[in-house]
Amino acid sequence: MRLLLKNKFPQAILSKVLLVSGLLFAQGCTTTNDQHSVIGELIIAEPIAINVKDEIALERLTQVLQRAKINDEQRAELYYQRGIKYDKFGLRALAHNDFNQAINLKPDMVDAYNFLGIHFIQLQEFNQSYDAFDSVIELDPNYQFAYFNRGVALYYGGRPNLAVDDFKAFKAYQVNDPYRVLWQYLANVELDQQQAEQDLIASAKLIDDSVWAKNVINLYLGKMSQELFIKLLTENIHTNQALTERLCEAYFYLGKYSQMQGDVNAAINFFKLAMSTNVYEFVEHRYAKLELDLMRQNLQQNSTP
Repeated sequence: MRLLLKNKFPQAILSKVLLVSGLLFAQGCTTTNDQHSVIGELIIAEPIAINVKDEIALERLTQVLQRAKINDEQRAELYYQRGIKYDKFGLRALAHNDFNQAINLKPDMVDAYNFLGIHFIQLQEFNQSYDAFDSVIELDPNYQFAYFNRGVALYYGGRPNLAVDDFKAFKAYQVNDPYRVLWQYLANVELDQQQAEQDLIASAKLIDDSVWAKNVINLYLGKMSQELFIKLLTENIHTNQALTERLCEAYFYLGKYSQMQGDVNAAINFFKLAMSTNVYEFVEHRYAKLELDLMRQNLQQNSTP
């Protein structure tokens, strides 16, 4: 699931500014179309590569920031745009610095606060993430993804009772979105598994069967086997990028499914597979790494005498 931003960089400013300046290898396993290979039950796609156009855009943004005579608001927008590029490349520290620079120049930039909050989640700095998302909601109460992101922070911060409220608010904006339904379920199941399943059944009725992520819900409800779920991953997929993005999502939710089934080793492997897609901007990629970090911490704590 790609995070959508409410505010976009003004195209007029951007135009003006620009004018100024395989994942795994298995012996004997090959494909004829280079789109994917099947190793056992798993479908493996080529990781997303950095787009040359994005690299050029990043260089131009840097040149403009260094040389152009622009006002603070325009400079803030440029730092924010460069931060998005860094984030897309997985260069989180550089992105974090640019978002901070943007906020220093433009203290009401809600998108920058939103990204900072996401980074704080990934760093397990949950109190700082709460503050960032509270700032977003204070500046713009209708910034719907702030409710989702704060819900994620609360969920991973061990406060699922509060996360549920934010996920409900987020889902209310689009009740037939399977991803919104899934994240609410993940929080609900921490509180009351039976009630969570009943709510998931009710919510699933509002989601069209043609939507791919409905398969994740069917898997969680026991209406679809893991084998069939994996078999259907390539359905209606025509490019390697589309396949890789789907696998990023699928393997994350398979990791959560395995986690709920008590299969720690399978969960770890699925989270690693989600990460290996390099779809850094997807929610599932961001939190696959966090899941692995938390699981390792838990294993270390349990192994300590």
